[in-house]
Amino acid sequence: MPAFGNDTALIVLDVQKAIDDPKWNSKNNPGYADVIAKLLTEFRAKNLPVIHVRHEEANPASTFYANGPGQPFKDEAQPIDNETVIAKHQNCAFVGTSLETHLRDRGIKRLVFTGVVIHNSMDITIRMAHCLGFENWLVLDATTAIDVTDTNGKTFPSQDVFDLYAAVLASEYCVLTRSQDVINASS
Repeated sequence: MPAFGNDTALIVLDVQKAIDDPKWNSKNNPGYADVIAKLLTEFRAKNLPVIHVRHEEANPASTFYANGPGQPFKDEAQPIDNETVIAKHQNCAFVGTSLETHLRDRGIKRLVFTGVVIHNSMDITIRMAHCLGFENWLVLDATTAIDVTDTNGKTFPSQDVFDLYAAVLASEYCVLTRSQDVINASS
């Protein structure tokens, strides 16, 4: 793993209270937010870039509804002064936001992804980052999945969903890693 410097940003995607709603209870990795907190501590100690992305959904039925109780960041992932916060209104953090411009203006070329959930916003944002030419790392213990039920009523367990999406993303769009490897690379 390469050493991380100022051309590397920690991306904290959608780590909001919305994800604590009971509809998200089937998480395969319930400790993901504590891992994100450790990574935030490390990046902050090394003065490396941190970018928080907040989902502001227009649909009032969504737990991520812009004016709903799920909007605040989780305690483990609260931004601090001088950390960038970007609001998104789509699943992809690059669509309709200033994220790409922000990264390019600061010479950031490598993105370390954390957040929720691997089979939705994480997936589409990592794929788009790849298409835009960024080098992407997905921290497996700093993300999660939930059970997915298809239109025929078949439920796929969260761990199966997680494993499949991780395998697909690793096939072309990112490098899979663990938080300890990221901490070692930022030291």
